[in-house]
Amino acid sequence: MVEVDDKELEYALRGKAWKVYWLLLKNGHPMTARQVQRALHFSSPSIAQHHLERLRELNLVQKRDIGGEYSLTSKVKIGVLRHFVKLGRLLLPRYFFYAIFSTTFYLLFLTVLLRSLTRESLFIIIFGLIVSIIFWYETSRAWRLKPF
Repeated sequence: MVEVDDKELEYALRGKAWKVYWLLLKNGHPMTARQVQRALHFSSPSIAQHHLERLRELNLVQKRDIGGEYSLTSKVKIGVLRHFVKLGRLLLPRYFFYAIFSTTFYLLFLTVLLRSLTRESLFIIIFGLIVSIIFWYETSRAWRLKPF
């Protein structure tokens, strides 16, 4: 097995290998080469096998002797993965939580706390809108970076 640093790992995890790693991370359970091939629509199981073996060489997955299933051995936070949080089987952009939080409090202010339109409340309205827009923009940008 090869020991690699983050830069080498980021270089090795690209293209189809990146998609295979993302699938294993997202599913959270062991998968065979054929299951990976079907999930990612590869032309043959040997392509999936090749990328699974490459991940195994990088110490990211291990292969079970019985059944030939591959499972993650380590989770790395490189590249776009730095911007995602795993909740169960979901991988959500980190900014999604900030966007929900800021939008909730913005709407709460508009519906409950806003009594009259003063200079201060106008500032809060504009500032809250800008903050919410920025967080939703960053959420969508991170979401577009995911491999599939």
